[in-house]
Amino acid sequence: MKVQRPTFLIAVLAACAFSVAVAQLGAQTPAKSAPGTSLPTYSKDVAPIFYKNCTSCHRAGEIGPMALVTYQDARPWAKSIATKVAAGTMPPWYGESAHSEFTNDRRLTEADKATILTWANGGAPEGNKADLPPVPKFADGWQIGQPDAVFTLQEDYPIPASGTLEYKYFEIPTNFTEDKWVKAFEVRPGDRSVVHHIIVFGRPPARPAPPATTTTPAETTTAASTTTTTAAAPRPQPPFTFAPGMQEPRDEAVQAAKRAPNNDRPAPRGGTGPFVADFAPGQAVRVYAEDTAIRVPAGTTLVFQIHYTVSGKAATDRSRIGMVFAKEKPKTEVMIAALQNGNFTLPAGQADVKVDAEMTLNRDMTIWSLLPHTHVRGKRWEYQAIYPDGRTEAILSVPKYDFNWQTEYVFKQPLKLPKGTKIHSTAWYDNSAANKANPDPTVDVHWGDQTWQEMQFTAFAFSLDPQPPTTSSGQKP
Repeated sequence: MKVQRPTFLIAVLAACAFSVAVAQLGAQTPAKSAPGTSLPTYSKDVAPIFYKNCTSCHRAGEIGPMALVTYQDARPWAKSIATKVAAGTMPPWYGESAHSEFTNDRRLTEADKATILTWANGGAPEGNKADLPPVPKFADGWQIGQPDAVFTLQEDYPIPASGTLEYKYFEIPTNFTEDKWVKAFEVRPGDRSVVHHIIVFGRPPARPAPPATTTTPAETTTAASTTTTTAAAPRPQPPFTFAPGMQEPRDEAVQAAKRAPNNDRPAPRGGTGPFVADFAPGQAVRVYAEDTAIRVPAGTTLVFQIHYTVSGKAATDRSRIGMVFAKEKPKTEVMIAALQNGNFTLPAGQADVKVDAEMTLNRDMTIWSLLPHTHVRGKRWEYQAIYPDGRTEAILSVPKYDFNWQTEYVFKQPLKLPKGTKIHSTAWYDNSAANKANPDPTVDVHWGDQTWQEMQFTAFAFSLDPQPPTTSSGQKP
């Protein structure tokens, strides 16, 4: 797949001294210490901040392009760190909400920002090494600590230097003999340079067919004459009703390219099953709230959906997922679903095109998080809850969406939404030549898997609230 990667990605990563922790400071001028005051030092003042907020990514083998574990690691980057903090380029945090806070908010305190800026612009002194706190201990290769289980692709899959690649699917049996409750996961690409995204699904084992029954003609006649035919039980109502007109128009040529023999790793005939975990730039780790988890049934087969992008040189990939299990069944089962609109056109050259999606809740439920996703033409997002009484509440805004750092916004206080609430998402796109990441501003753009196409997609974590008890007559009290 030939993908034009935005040129600023390398610059962003190179300055990612605080990929999990630094906050925007707008146009604030880098701080300098007043005469006669003592400067912060790396050993006493800055290292604790880095250890708490930065070194999970900025250490050997992780996504950060440089380590910040030692003074020798950090000192060459001191001026760059100050510049990026002062300019608001870092951290990679773009969500806003007037009513909610986020458990994974990466922003530093004002005091920590001032410490870093004063240190960097005051010569970045090391200080007394005796003041250094203990270096954090990390499980080798994992931000979530040592996983209880790790599942890895069963092959080194080859990615060519050029060409267009459809989504690839890989099946890995879990061999679970009992249901597992996943309270944390981490998805790790084998080669980040060629992995656009990974979604891990969990396909439960097929239900056994009901046993065949044998009846005599007399039994059949007697049953038919003495009983009334009972209609099949109605299917339960799904938890959501999606607005009409949002399905991707079917294109047989597009579908044929995804199937064998055109695709050597097509989607499995048995399906993929529910969502379990994901990876995208900036999004690889999820730790669920206390007493909540995702259920992975006994006998599940994991299905990795991987979107590879070519990098100009041949590569191989063997991605993996690590899981941490809850010690007992949690009170709340969290599930993942998607709100998306696949039926849109972004006209060539247009700089501000709006695409909406909407769904109605058919049950009282709790929304734990929202993860917006577009490709390189997406520029901002807004989400609203429209309540049954007509009230409208803004629940999330992402005014500067960045394809290179996608984020699941996890609400500190999850949203309790009553049945009948509508969730409305709006994404805006820039398909003009002014968008430096735009692969081709001269073409109309539609929904598609490839990065030069577009998506209007939101993954969200939810749980169903308990339903009111019913009386013996089936009526709610």
